[in-house]
Amino acid sequence: MTTAMLKKTLIVAVVTAALSGAYSIAVKGGVWNVYAAPGSVAAAVALPDMSEIVARNSPAVVNISMSGKVKNPNVPDFPGLDPNDPFYEFFRHFGIPQQRGEQRVRGQGSGFIVREDGVILTNAHVIDGADEVIVRLNDKREFKAKVLGADKATDVAVLKIEARSLPTVKLGSTANTRVGEWVLAIGSPFGFESSASAGIVSAKSRSLPDDNYVPFIQTDVAVNPGNSGGPLFNMAGEVIGINSQIYSRTGGYQGLSFAIPIDVAMSIQDQIMKHGKVQRGRLGVSIQEVNQSLAESFGLSKPAGALISSVESGSPAAKAGLESGDVILAVNGKEIQSSNELPPIIANIRPGETAKLQIWRKGSTRDIEVKVGGAKDEKTASADGKETTQSKLGLALRTLTPEETRQIGGKGGLVVENVSGAAAKAGIRRGDVVLSVNGEPVANVEQLRALVAKASKRVALLIQRGDAKLFVPVDLG
Repeated sequence: MTTAMLKKTLIVAVVTAALSGAYSIAVKGGVWNVYAAPGSVAAAVALPDMSEIVARNSPAVVNISMSGKVKNPNVPDFPGLDPNDPFYEFFRHFGIPQQRGEQRVRGQGSGFIVREDGVILTNAHVIDGADEVIVRLNDKREFKAKVLGADKATDVAVLKIEARSLPTVKLGSTANTRVGEWVLAIGSPFGFESSASAGIVSAKSRSLPDDNYVPFIQTDVAVNPGNSGGPLFNMAGEVIGINSQIYSRTGGYQGLSFAIPIDVAMSIQDQIMKHGKVQRGRLGVSIQEVNQSLAESFGLSKPAGALISSVESGSPAAKAGLESGDVILAVNGKEIQSSNELPPIIANIRPGETAKLQIWRKGSTRDIEVKVGGAKDEKTASADGKETTQSKLGLALRTLTPEETRQIGGKGGLVVENVSGAAAKAGIRRGDVVLSVNGEPVANVEQLRALVAKASKRVALLIQRGDAKLFVPVDLG
């Protein structure tokens, strides 16, 4: 809105207020306030001026573009050749170029610089499947980025570019964010860089389908494709969230947008940069919402908490004595109002730590201590960075579990959790087990890294895929 239009709007407001009573106008800190006299129909209206926030933070908001290859399941790699044929893998690795079975994909999104040395936060889905990630700054400079880590469960990714003295955003917290507050998004919707849009916080701690670990901030800020990964600011100019999702029947903005709280994102960043992976706490229970009928059935005074519907055998919950029918009311003193609040709270507890639960059982409360376990489905994708599992290969790996070791015949190896770069080009897939490097068996990531470091231009990896074993040559460049 231009200054002239704003003045016209205020004039209309003043005239309206004058018809029903006295008014006054005050300008303070770039915000115009129109106050109606006591008892009048009109209410106080605050119109924030966000131009300073945009000007100050736009240099730290970046455009992110990615390119990569994905399998096209509808088109075979080699027409006429059965994938179960023994020669299929031979030709796939050493023969006919793979073109028909793969599709080149490109995408773009937004991100923001959180450290002067080039650490950037964005969404995991923005860079998912990328062979190459390019970061374009507000001053038009471009850098090839390393993916330090990407956590799909929270949709947070951490990138690194080689630069110094970069502009950064100021990080805030969602703890004091209130529903109804003005918020501002900056990003690259449809590729239009440094675009700003504003609205209010519509709700907090929203739970979305298939997103158990994120208490989303709901807003009515206009967010469109390309905004993903960009920052959400409060009126103090602090980042309180990462714009992540929209609810839409058309693919474009329809009034519902969701942001990952910055507190969640920073916790993921810290774990990725310190440990190279994300660890989440786990109880081993299935839960459901407590409605009015269930509350009355269990003798609760109000519908609140998380009702345990089942307890996994041998889980931390089972070992602590939790039972089906228990209602978890609080964790470490924090009340659980809704069942969707429990997963992110437990996930934020480091495995091995003890959590004190207040539960409701058979008409009374009791306290139970649980030694929190680690999430079974923990998968943090990493690619193309020295801080990740293996920079030259482009593999994110983990050691085999005892059960997996038994399944492949009692030998060691490393499971491929994510693949990109040189390994992806060679045909290595997620789920393959790397058994050796140039004939040397590998049992841990450090050992593999050392063997690859000794190699010059290429290495031969012995992998197991299902019941078959094969050597795959990987060109290191």
